[in-house]
Amino acid sequence: MSSERIWEPDKVKFVKGHMEAEKYVYTAGIAGEKFLRGLKEGKIIASKCTKCDITYLPARAFCEECFSEITEYFEIDPKGEVETYTIQYVDEKGEPLEKPIIWAVIRFYGIRGGILHKLGEVDPEEVYIGMVVEPVFRPESERKGDIRDIAYFKPVQ
Repeated sequence: MSSERIWEPDKVKFVKGHMEAEKYVYTAGIAGEKFLRGLKEGKIIASKCTKCDITYLPARAFCEECFSEITEYFEIDPKGEVETYTIQYVDEKGEPLEKPIIWAVIRFYGIRGGILHKLGEVDPEEVYIGMVVEPVFRPESERKGDIRDIAYFKPVQ
């Protein structure tokens, strides 16, 4: 790989080969691992900076404000609120979906950050900003420790 700056696009260098990315193990880090393990257990895990008193979701290993190491991790109340949303009517190939998908940013009370996820059990014309929702987790036997362990968020009745 060359670190030389390319000034003329028609003179781009090409190196033939294979990167072998599959040989490497990529981790989510300490905080990410705690967050993902929590999802596998059917919990939403956040972290808190004891110096700034800021709670983060997804969990963070360091505070964004004071840069202190964060060592406090805990389960939060899984009820959140729709901060914003969009409705998807076509798939990635531009083909119409049989049923629209509602994507929402879910914020949790008193917590900095949130989760982008699907909404379920609600029609597109019924969703609104401020709607209180809660996660619906996949069956325990299907969970793998990733964001898809949450099947979707549904309105709280």
